[in-house]
Amino acid sequence: MTDPATRSYRWSRETYDRAVEAGIFGPGNRVELIDAEILAMTPQGSRHAAVATRAAGLLGRVFGSGCHVRTRMPLAAGGDSEPEPDVAVVAGDEFDYLDAHPATALLVVEVSDDSLTRDRTIKQRLYARCGIPEYWVVALPEASLEVYRDPAGDGYRSVRSLRTGETVAPLARPGATIAVADLQP
Repeated sequence: MTDPATRSYRWSRETYDRAVEAGIFGPGNRVELIDAEILAMTPQGSRHAAVATRAAGLLGRVFGSGCHVRTRMPLAAGGDSEPEPDVAVVAGDEFDYLDAHPATALLVVEVSDDSLTRDRTIKQRLYARCGIPEYWVVALPEASLEVYRDPAGDGYRSVRSLRTGETVAPLARPGATIAVADLQP
């Protein structure tokens, strides 16, 4: 039998959303729901914020109409997760999501400094399980871009690490290229 003192409460996305709407988590509490657990988000330093803003702008130009870029907004990832990726490119326009957060994205980008381990493991598994076709990690400590594609179960079948001097074309916009150097400070 489990010791009652060590049991934890597993959150559903629905319960989490009600708690957010009720103001349980104040504006200073940066949290996200991942695999039924409420996790503190790493504070954003100025480098992180600048790179995330740059990535969102570049992707906005690449994807254009028919898609929109969301920054640090919830993604309804299954019944027990609601991450807030740094950048998510979703189909449609903003008003398509008046009543619910998007459940999928064409591309998710996490800018990683202190969160690098979490983004490579926990977040990568979550996005793969949700069928996100492409996931990028802008790894600031390594000055690289990790490109994850072809989700299968708890991971991605294709993982590439790109460096300055190389380019990448998003799967959903194969004719457009982005220089890795444009995503690094």
